[in-house]
Amino acid sequence: MYGYGGYKKYESVESKKAKAAKSMQKLLKKNPNLAPIEVSGRKLTKTWWGMAWTENLERYADFGNRIGRGRSYVRQGAVLDLQIESGRVRAIVQGSRAKPYDVVVEVKPLDPVSWHNIIEACSGNLSSLEQLISGKFPAEMADLFMTTKTGLFPSPREIDFGCSCPDWADMCKHVAAVLYGIGVRFDEDPTLFFKLRQVDIDDLISDAVKKTSDTLIDKSRSAGKSKRALSATGDDLAGLFGVDMNLDQPQSDVNASAPVSAIPPAPATSPASAPVNPPVSANPPAPAPETAPTTPSAPKKRGRPRKSEKL
Repeated sequence: MYGYGGYKKYESVESKKAKAAKSMQKLLKKNPNLAPIEVSGRKLTKTWWGMAWTENLERYADFGNRIGRGRSYVRQGAVLDLQIESGRVRAIVQGSRAKPYDVVVEVKPLDPVSWHNIIEACSGNLSSLEQLISGKFPAEMADLFMTTKTGLFPSPREIDFGCSCPDWADMCKHVAAVLYGIGVRFDEDPTLFFKLRQVDIDDLISDAVKKTSDTLIDKSRSAGKSKRALSATGDDLAGLFGVDMNLDQPQSDVNASAPVSAIPPAPATSPASAPVNPPVSANPPAPAPETAPTTPSAPKKRGRPRKSEKL
């Protein structure tokens, strides 16, 4: 819509929102599964993943000068639909014309070497999926994810986009609105970020948890090695001094297995303190014949004797 002198006619925010709502009603009749981008409050994004995505886009000079054009479109509800697929984002954006525009954003897969290094670095620093998607991880992990070229977030060279609008600019405001809308969608579901980068989030969590468990197992095994090392030291001493040093055998067994000559004689005791054993004859006496058991006598009566029993 253009006014006098070829200048574009001013359109109020209320008029833009009404146009977007009207287009939305028409699209819902054809596709009831639309997922519009809705923003409430002063900030576009609120979670760590949403804010990190927006920060990554704005720090590049290739995007920084043009992506700001899409902020107002997102706030006005112009992104009528935004679907994140593996390596691709499809969106419908309401522009100045009555018919909305189709926008496609393609993101290249994360480099396998970078993904492997990130998995290795996460070992011992991530304990659950909830910790990852909530952004409650150590600061060094956040720096690792945001590192340029080797981090999780794509650079401008890894992002391609297109729009059905007649704007010949490299990045039109409809594309810019979709890029901001992606960050808003990550606020709702951070796992979509890994889907977009074509990596499996389960690999990151399971490997980190597995390595943490392996570390605990190694520590427990090292405690058991100290006992085996002590046993080996005992074997070396036994070979050196020519004695039997069985560390695991009880002391009573060691004395029983030692030679008679190695056991010192017991100290002599006085006759009063130690009983003298009778001499053992060569021919032991025959066993005594068995006798029939005797009947126990009746218990004696107690009490006062009767008169007849008095003397």
